[in-house]
Amino acid sequence: MSKFPSDIFTEPQGYSVNTLEQLGPLTGMAGIWEGVRGLDVKPKAEGPKKQAYVEHIELQPIDPQTNGPQLFYGLRYHTHITKPDQVKTYHDQVGYWLWEPATGSVIHTLSIPRGMITMASGKAAPDAKQFELNAKEHDPSAGISSNPFLNYAFRTVEFRIQVSIHDDGTWSYEQDTVMKIKDRAELFHHVDNNVLHKIGDATPNPLAK
Repeated sequence: MSKFPSDIFTEPQGYSVNTLEQLGPLTGMAGIWEGVRGLDVKPKAEGPKKQAYVEHIELQPIDPQTNGPQLFYGLRYHTHITKPDQVKTYHDQVGYWLWEPATGSVIHTLSIPRGMITMASGKAAPDAKQFELNAKEHDPSAGISSNPFLNYAFRTVEFRIQVSIHDDGTWSYEQDTVMKIKDRAELFHHVDNNVLHKIGDATPNPLAK
């Protein structure tokens, strides 16, 4: 028996238009944030290299989204990262964090301007303070797509991100991008982590204004 309803067209009725009140485990992430002690471990020809980074991330609520009877609340985000005391972009990323109350599903989409997109998914309770999302190569529902060169030289086979919401109002993440690097037998774990401190409030989504 399918876990999905037989009626795939009728949209839900009576849901809240105030996304900030319906974000479940994503609630503590809404707003504008800065992290100044990020650590990136990336692959280089001579081996792994550690790099400190400074991160600015803005997460703003979007109006409720429906796929027929399916209902999502979410945050649209933009992450901009530089090396300490530099202006040049080190990493840029856009996407969505989505929460589906009916199933307890969390989805994280990311797109970076080096020709790569990923969608990771997982489960969480509405009041969860920690959750983990995963994506794997060839997974049609939580997968990874990269441009031909990246697939040739630095193919991503798995992606994991764990988010923790802290009592002091901060939140943090630990991220692992598992890569198959050309001519190397062992998989490389490209890891990133940072703690985000709030520097601005979120703006209510258009329907809630």
